[in-house]
Amino acid sequence: MKVLRATVVLALLAGGAAYAQAAYAQDDHIQRYGEPDKEKSQTEIRADKAAERAYKNSLGNIPDAAPVDPWGSARGAGAPKPVAKDAAKPAAKTTAAKQPKAGTTSN
Repeated sequence: MKVLRATVVLALLAGGAAYAQAAYAQDDHIQRYGEPDKEKSQTEIRADKAAERAYKNSLGNIPDAAPVDPWGSARGAGAPKPVAKDAAKPAAKTTAAKQPKAGTTSN
């Protein structure tokens, strides 16, 4: 009985592998690296152009984002918001003397 059961299991395994090979043999060819692209039909070219136009139109529908201040809630309501510095105009440097720190330096 054990021998019969083992033969049935082996036959099913071998039959499954043969069926899988036959089924995969009929699949479409998968393009490998370095192989030239296949020629596109006119309908595929038109579909690609339509998809590109739709993508560009959808980008135009996205509203412009307002400037975001992620630290706004941590700063508090009374604190002024930082102003973006203009890169074209460098700020004039002042040579103010440093004031000595008050207190001790020991920890």
